[in-house]
Amino acid sequence: MNQQGYQINESTFWKVALSLALASFFTFASIYAVQPLFPVFVQDFDISISMASLSLSLTVIGLIVGLIVLGFLSDRYGRTIFIKLSIIGASVPLLFIPIIDSFTVILAIRFIQGFAFAGLPAAAIAYVSEEIHSKHVHVATALYIASNVFGGMMGRVFAGAVTDWLSWESYFYILTGVGVVIAGLVIALLPHSRSFTPSDLTFKHDIKSLKFHVTNPTLLLIFGLGIIFQLSFTGIWTYLPFYLQNSPFFLSLSAISFFFFAYGLGVIGSPFAGWLAGHFGLNKVRLIGTFVFSIGIWMTLMPWLWAVALGLCVLCSGFFTAHSLTASSIGDLVTHHKGSAASLYLVSYYIGVVFGSSALSPIWNAYDWEGLVLILGFLPPAYMLLVRLVMKRTKKV
Repeated sequence: MNQQGYQINESTFWKVALSLALASFFTFASIYAVQPLFPVFVQDFDISISMASLSLSLTVIGLIVGLIVLGFLSDRYGRTIFIKLSIIGASVPLLFIPIIDSFTVILAIRFIQGFAFAGLPAAAIAYVSEEIHSKHVHVATALYIASNVFGGMMGRVFAGAVTDWLSWESYFYILTGVGVVIAGLVIALLPHSRSFTPSDLTFKHDIKSLKFHVTNPTLLLIFGLGIIFQLSFTGIWTYLPFYLQNSPFFLSLSAISFFFFAYGLGVIGSPFAGWLAGHFGLNKVRLIGTFVFSIGIWMTLMPWLWAVALGLCVLCSGFFTAHSLTASSIGDLVTHHKGSAASLYLVSYYIGVVFGSSALSPIWNAYDWEGLVLILGFLPPAYMLLVRLVMKRTKKV
């Protein structure tokens, strides 16, 4: 932690916080903007649900690849260059998506976008720890993470609303304009690094640290937890538009998009979970959060719209509690190479997004919403109980 960095009473601190918050907002709005549009893609391009969901999955796969590659490069060549190039590289392709007739080409563009998006998360947290005074790092980090959630929420909400009122093509043009403005602000506001020290370690050393973690059984269990949490969470939100468009609800896309406001609970849920963990213990609060997550999933089975909406709020509260505490527990489970361990958890988290958006189609086709919800609600507590059983035997909890 930097003892000489920008403090909260300095204007430069707020330039850093605002720049990263804006970049984060745009990045996650762009990544998840396609999720409520899957039914539109199915209809307009005459493709399957699985094919439509690849517009999110391939973006996330590109993000995973980019996190690994750009994370290594940012340790050697600096932080700000990758943050700025990330926003520029992600904005430009958005302009071409609405004018392309081939969905396969759109998927290729989304993969490239995902790789470009990775420049921000690969460098942002390290930049904050290097440039912000240690007393105020948690404030800047919290603003950045809250912007992740807020961007993902608003990207989904406006995608559905604008598509229903105008067209999905119009939404991508609007998103391009927002990206250009934010890129300009980030380039103008984000200060150059003052405390960055290039890594003199070889790539072989980085690979060795990754290998060390992926051969650690305890960490593998926790990485699996990240996958399970996100698989269930993404799966619900991926198929929700298809469910609500049909009997007994028959909602429009714009009406469905407002359900994504439930994500707002993640903005306050994560820090609140940290406070609870400090008073009652991380493992107890995480276990409770996991069961709340599953209860919320099962509540969406009730045939009333208010119950579905309430269930989505409950599952978001449980998910962000369980996920944030799992992410924060990584540092306590390793004694060195903590950065690469955190990166691997982030990768596992995004692997869950890939599976949750593209691998559940057979369950949906065979068992519809009821079967999907029953399975996705069962997975998190079942896996969490397995984790606790194994870790108790190894005296980790």
